[in-house]
Amino acid sequence: MYTLPKLERFNQDVLSKYHIYNSVFITLPFDSIDNTGVLLPLFTDVCDTGFKKLETPVEIVDFFTKKYLPTDSESDKIDLMFRFIQYIERQIVLFDAIEDAAFPEVNNMEGRGSLRDIKEKADNNNNQAELTEFLENFNVRTVLTAHPTQFYPGAVLGIINDLTDAIRKNNLLGIKQLLAQLGKTPFIQNEKPNPYDEAVSLIWYLENVFYETAGEMVHYLEKNLFNGNSINNPLIKLGFWPGGDRDGNPFVTTDITLKVADRLRTSILKCYYIEMRNLKRKLTFSGVDTLVSELEQKLYRSVFYSKGEIFITLDEFKTQLKKIRLIIVEQHQSLYVDQLDALLIKVNLFGFHFATLDIRQNSKIHDAVFKDVVNHYLKSDSAVFPANYFELSEIEKFDILSNVSGDLDPASFENEMTNSTLGSIQSIKTIQQNNGEFGSNRYIISNNESALNVMETFALFKLCNWSAPTVDIIPLFESVDDLQNAHQIMEKLYTNPAYAKHLQERNNKQTIMLGFSDGTKDGGYLMANWSIYKAKESLTEISRKYGIKAIFFDGRGGPPARGGGKTHKFYASLGPKIENNEIQVTVQGQTISSNFGTLDSCRYNLENLLSAGVTNQVFAKGRNELTVDEKAILDQLASLGYEKYLNFKNHPKFIPYLEKMSTLKYYAKTNIGSRPSKRSKSETLDFADLRAIPFVGSWSQLKQNVPGFFGVGTALKHFEDTNQWDKVQNLYDDSLFFKTLLENSMMSLAKSFFPLTAYMSKDPEYGDFWKIIYNEFLETKRLLLKIAGHQELMENYPDGKASIAIRERIVLPLLTIQQYGLTRINELLKEKNPDEKLIKVYEKIVTRSLFGNTNASRNSA
Repeated sequence: MYTLPKLERFNQDVLSKYHIYNSVFITLPFDSIDNTGVLLPLFTDVCDTGFKKLETPVEIVDFFTKKYLPTDSESDKIDLMFRFIQYIERQIVLFDAIEDAAFPEVNNMEGRGSLRDIKEKADNNNNQAELTEFLENFNVRTVLTAHPTQFYPGAVLGIINDLTDAIRKNNLLGIKQLLAQLGKTPFIQNEKPNPYDEAVSLIWYLENVFYETAGEMVHYLEKNLFNGNSINNPLIKLGFWPGGDRDGNPFVTTDITLKVADRLRTSILKCYYIEMRNLKRKLTFSGVDTLVSELEQKLYRSVFYSKGEIFITLDEFKTQLKKIRLIIVEQHQSLYVDQLDALLIKVNLFGFHFATLDIRQNSKIHDAVFKDVVNHYLKSDSAVFPANYFELSEIEKFDILSNVSGDLDPASFENEMTNSTLGSIQSIKTIQQNNGEFGSNRYIISNNESALNVMETFALFKLCNWSAPTVDIIPLFESVDDLQNAHQIMEKLYTNPAYAKHLQERNNKQTIMLGFSDGTKDGGYLMANWSIYKAKESLTEISRKYGIKAIFFDGRGGPPARGGGKTHKFYASLGPKIENNEIQVTVQGQTISSNFGTLDSCRYNLENLLSAGVTNQVFAKGRNELTVDEKAILDQLASLGYEKYLNFKNHPKFIPYLEKMSTLKYYAKTNIGSRPSKRSKSETLDFADLRAIPFVGSWSQLKQNVPGFFGVGTALKHFEDTNQWDKVQNLYDDSLFFKTLLENSMMSLAKSFFPLTAYMSKDPEYGDFWKIIYNEFLETKRLLLKIAGHQELMENYPDGKASIAIRERIVLPLLTIQQYGLTRINELLKEKNPDEKLIKVYEKIVTRSLFGNTNASRNSA
């Protein structure tokens, strides 16, 4: 049977359906909508034509309202803009649902990167034994975070789910009803969610998507590669941050942490109960029925009649299931044994914890907490710390920290931060007692700058009466400097006897987290990515030297500027000098719903991650090693890009431009996440305190996407100007890592649209600054097309390119309205007596359009 090319499948199953259902949506008779549905396509065309003629957003809006509105009053304009925003928000939802429904048609679920592909390659290459051994030791860990990069409230997510199902079934009546429901459902949350609300939203994905998908994947491998035997390795692990991530989030308390852990346990038990109830209808034979019924009852009581008590232990549950299995095999011709095995696999994967709740805190907070703890001991005349502790050298401090112990009570500290930090350590102990060790056994130190940061955190555990903590302490290296020093920091820890003993008790494994987002913010696109690659090599080398297995945990966001893009290709491209026995990656915001939101997309992307590890370690082992010359070229490219970015970042107009001309300050006004938009409470904007999401997001709202490309063009141009182009061309042709890096940058360029802000080029204050950005964009685009041999950006990903083009067209009116709102705010602020009420209205327009623009960017991941 002939399979259509990917772009044709996209046009047939996504684009044509969108046009059909959008025409239905636009004709639905909503209250107070009037003729908005008729006017919106006209406004889109006016925007399109206007930008081609280099008109400003103000000129485009004014022209349209004069031509199509009965009166040209400001209140009528504002009313129309709000109605357009409401319509466009819902068009984006419709497009999301259509793409989700078409996912298995557009993407080849059994093709390259799938489990079937892995199996067939192993069969063809005759290295099944090597593959099975690898799978016995390899893990993929997806860690869901509450980072707010998607703005849909729960009710809208529910509609997307139902709409996806109706579209998949071509249920026109159902689609029409859901579109009508969508038209009447509010998109804006009146209050910020608390961390528990965020956790509940994300647990939905665990219950409805990851539970089934992970179980099916392992089941497939056991049947097709392991001859029906169990894989004695939790191949897929789930991690969870909402309720445990305290970094910059004052709303995460010990109570919230414990409440989230309880909810995770209840959720997995509920999944088991539902599966057990279904099995009860099948396993009706004598000797089995009573055992099944007993398990079902105990799970039911643990889920629905429990105030925290569990009426069955994990060991008891597993033992009983195995006993049932044995009876079925020996006495009942293995009837329904496949379904029972499917449940056993999930119990082995998820235990009673479902996902590991990670605790995270910033090293700056730890510094203050540790000072408080030391002073507490000094006041009590205890001999734990000497009076001159803070004057000691790092080596002397290490000696003391290696031997401390205590029984600190968080309640004995008046300082709220000390109380809650010690409380989080206590909560890990409680969660382990209730959910098992995997319930919570990872403590992440963000902004980790020294070995002392790790040792003092380790000491806090021992001072909380935990002599041998069953916890992995994970430093997170983020800035360019910290990434370059990371291996030296880890060597100090590996050579410390107390910490080395701790690692021995943790199977000689050390997890190290590396942050893409802050690295890009700090050092630009090339330097951040290359610094992380080099850090992984030097950390692998130092870890191997001391017999430690380094496990890298990547803090990646959705867009390429935050480590997103074609993520699995990065993992497939790592050379043998980088430890790659586990792939651990954060998944956040719209990346969760776009990459893991349905059973099909979740399976496709999990299989791609697993396949990337297999390719790197089995099928292409040793092939991706960069030569000395190639590394020298990458060093030079990163340095050139870094210098360009650093000069740009240090430009006197950099911070004022973001504050005045972008949506940066409007992130703080959104009710989408529980975290503040910056870490400090100061009124002035300090670049160091600025979170990566508002930073990258603000450039994205301007359609300038600076963090995803700035400095790339300058770096490549140097090689062109010095007649060394063949060096970078050969690197692109030969290195999957470099090729992926540049392809992801192309994605950032493809989602840029400079006509939107071209009016800024004439601004007396920011015109020259805008031109710096635009010139770098033009140069980067020219040279990326040259190196790829393309006529257009992303031409080797036609479906992705088409998806971006449609989404960009949907949001074009929204972007125009946002720029109009920002311009009007700046005009009003210049007046002698600014109309505060009118300014508030335009601020609302800017914030609302920010939601839709961000939701439309889900294909950045």
